[in-house]
Amino acid sequence: MSSHPADEQVMRLALDQAQNAWLVGEVPVGAVIVRHTPEGPQVVATGYNRPITTHDPTAHAEIVALRHAAELLGNYRLPDCELYVTLEPCAMCAMALMHARFRRVVFGAVDPKTGAAGSVLNLFDESRLNHHTALQGGVLAEACGQVLRDFFVERRAQQRAEREAERGAAAEADLPDPVPPIPPIPAGDATELPLEALAQLPRP
Repeated sequence: MSSHPADEQVMRLALDQAQNAWLVGEVPVGAVIVRHTPEGPQVVATGYNRPITTHDPTAHAEIVALRHAAELLGNYRLPDCELYVTLEPCAMCAMALMHARFRRVVFGAVDPKTGAAGSVLNLFDESRLNHHTALQGGVLAEACGQVLRDFFVERRAQQRAEREAERGAAAEADLPDPVPPIPPIPAGDATELPLEALAQLPRP
């Protein structure tokens, strides 16, 4: 899917945010909000996935950026803003963006499991909703998807290493106590037989 160079430029900023998520152990998804002003586009807020570190299931990259932008601009409606995110929004994020009246949402990689911008369902194209946000997908899709693939490869390798270490520790714990060494048997006083007695011993 073709994309505008300006969209790719902002998506690279979102990829930087995704790397920040990776560094703290979160699934690497990043978001950037751009506001259109008479002077030109302006980056208003950024965000990255933080549900694990903040113990907040709603702290997806889009929601984190959206909260920052709304607070900074002093309004829960952001009709002159566009959001760029490295992964297709889920239903929660899609509805939040439409409630905020975003003019456009741009995403990178598709999410075949929870994507709500066309993969599982398309809330942005739901005619019964009272607001319709323009949608653009597939911007730097390969780069956005590769970050996620690399992250999960690393995570699976770490999990395997942890399981192997746990198995090794368990095996060591199950080993029987070592057998104490057998003390040497003390030698008794040697008895020297006279030659006459040796001569009477049976021969083989």
